[in-house]
Amino acid sequence: MKRIYVLLTCAGFLAAGCNKSLLDTVPHDRYTEETFWQTPEAANAGLVGCYSVLRNAGVYGGKTSNNATALWEETLTPNAYNQTDALSFNTIARGTQMSSTGGIITGRYSDCYAGIGRCNTFLAKVDEVTALDNATRRRMKGEAYFLRGLYYFLLQNYYGAVPLILDPPDKTTQAKLPRTPREQVVAQVLTDLDSAANILPLKFTGADLGRATKGAAMALKARVLLYEASPLLNPANDVAKWKAAADAAKAVMDLPGTGYGLFKDYRSLFLQENENNLEVIFDVQYIFPQQGSSFDLICSQYNTNAPLLDLAKTYYTTKGLPITDPASGYDPANPYKDRDPRLNATFTYPGDTYKGAVINATRFAITGYGMKKFSMYDKAAPPKDKSDLKDGQSDINFIVLRFADILMMYAEAQNEVSGPDATIFAALNRIRDRVGMPHFNEGLSKEALRQEIRHERRVEFAGEGLYYSDIRRWKIAETVMNATIQNYAGKNLETRTFDKLRDYWWPIPLGERDLNPNLEQNSGY
Repeated sequence: MKRIYVLLTCAGFLAAGCNKSLLDTVPHDRYTEETFWQTPEAANAGLVGCYSVLRNAGVYGGKTSNNATALWEETLTPNAYNQTDALSFNTIARGTQMSSTGGIITGRYSDCYAGIGRCNTFLAKVDEVTALDNATRRRMKGEAYFLRGLYYFLLQNYYGAVPLILDPPDKTTQAKLPRTPREQVVAQVLTDLDSAANILPLKFTGADLGRATKGAAMALKARVLLYEASPLLNPANDVAKWKAAADAAKAVMDLPGTGYGLFKDYRSLFLQENENNLEVIFDVQYIFPQQGSSFDLICSQYNTNAPLLDLAKTYYTTKGLPITDPASGYDPANPYKDRDPRLNATFTYPGDTYKGAVINATRFAITGYGMKKFSMYDKAAPPKDKSDLKDGQSDINFIVLRFADILMMYAEAQNEVSGPDATIFAALNRIRDRVGMPHFNEGLSKEALRQEIRHERRVEFAGEGLYYSDIRRWKIAETVMNATIQNYAGKNLETRTFDKLRDYWWPIPLGERDLNPNLEQNSGY
């Protein structure tokens, strides 16, 4: 789908010489709801519209210059810093967000509902396209179910309870709806994902690469169930919820015919030339210049997605030990030597080489570090045709779901079900093997393995926007976010706060409540 662009051209011609045409109120210069849903091309355009919201600033962002929501999510954690407060990410990181805060808080709410509205309209109208063959119509409905499930998953993950709307947009009936209990929204997400998985094919090829597949629906279901089983949403530690998550992840691991696996090289996994590889289960598609992202612009800047010392310190040495362990071999005078290779694959540091130049402490002046995951650049100097991207745009896809995450989901959930077992270590060691790190100690207790899995998730997915949801669902944000963040040299940048009674959920935007007083506010806002 990366290479498909739907251009809808409409030309209206008023008939001459017939007085009846003067009374014709149907516009001839644009589509209407009544005239649009008539051809297979129109149906495909409607479905592409459902996908296109993924690139909006409130969802995964990046389609406009100086916008990279998917990357800025990392700055809500101890991993990175958004010094300019773009889209209010640093306001949230400081714990000072309010219902009147704009940026991502208002944007995610409205954009997800925009996507839901498009999906609802598509599902309601596609049957009117009689020229569409039944198999194609069915498959397209599966894609819409997946996307609606994804948009609702995002909404409930950040705001909790939200109005559940399954019909096309209608202000007269929907404008005053109250919030639906979060558990009911999640139940609908799972229903949509099951519906999608039962319909969608295992693979797409050619121009259709990037569309949602059976594996994507199953993988998102595993993520939904993992979040539901985690301490924030499962305080009673219901083991049945953990088993459901483990089983869902295992179903993806065992799904035949997909070819899912780990890409051979960790850094190259995120490079443009390797897009849509065997590890990618679902990603957001970009192409420069028609639908480029600003990921390279953000990675080249030093102040909007700057990695922090806390992240750099969390990577083990090549002996598989934390740098605080005397046996680790860590050398404070040469702090980046003999470290987990994922450190150098994820961000730059003073003394590293990036884009053909050695990095000094002033290149990324705020923290001394620069994120390079999801940048098309690495150590080599860029070729001339890519050295000055128009409007800061590139076309690297953003990976939403990848196979390594499925392995990590399974390991985390199965450990909570049974404690350490051989299947868990097999899954985890596949990830370690790719980067040449030592295998996990199989003598670990359940509690110790839980901490190691959490550490492994942090370094494996650093820069991918997952850690914020992880620290919230593990209910440790109140610990790790109440801290002072530092640059590479240990200089304090700012002190963050996190209110455990309030900040696990975002506020319902004030503008939404002004329009709909029936929307109750989250506690503390």
